[in-house]
Amino acid sequence: MSPIFYFLAMLTLGGAVAAMSLRNPVHCALSLVVTFVGLAGVYLGLGAHFLGLSQVLVYVGAVAILLVFVLLLTRGSGKDEFDERPDRWWPALGVGGGLGGVLIAVVLAQPGLALRTAPPELPTVRALGESLMTDFVLPLQVVGVLLTAALIGAAVLALSDRRRTPQDSGPVTSREEGETRR
Repeated sequence: MSPIFYFLAMLTLGGAVAAMSLRNPVHCALSLVVTFVGLAGVYLGLGAHFLGLSQVLVYVGAVAILLVFVLLLTRGSGKDEFDERPDRWWPALGVGGGLGGVLIAVVLAQPGLALRTAPPELPTVRALGESLMTDFVLPLQVVGVLLTAALIGAAVLALSDRRRTPQDSGPVTSREEGETRR
């Protein structure tokens, strides 16, 4: 394996670890962007050009930027409230390590990992596009509706948070009625 693969693998793993361990949600989101970029580089290095460019366009360009905007608009960088006692980390590390060990053992035990020759004809981007627009039109539209719903949900969350500001908690006086209400 080439040194570029090792660099991209370390970049991806480092970004994933940082996304899970940093305290500031904005820094976590930016670490997730680094992870997505590392994965895109791995895909490009493996020759899956369409998958690599889709990774950059969809995840880095859309989802991660949307995540950063939602975090910034909803004031997501406030103080988090979970407990950081070390005695709660050991069971989680044990379960995670055990699950990782089982997954590695299952993957290594599969007979499908033997080296095979490449298929004679590799699909092109054009063939993939034609397949998306003919055979998979409904799933493509469902993904579009899902992304639109996520964008609308983020806007609603951002707007509802702005309406509940500390300045709005004071009494409101009506000029016509001369009364005070809360």
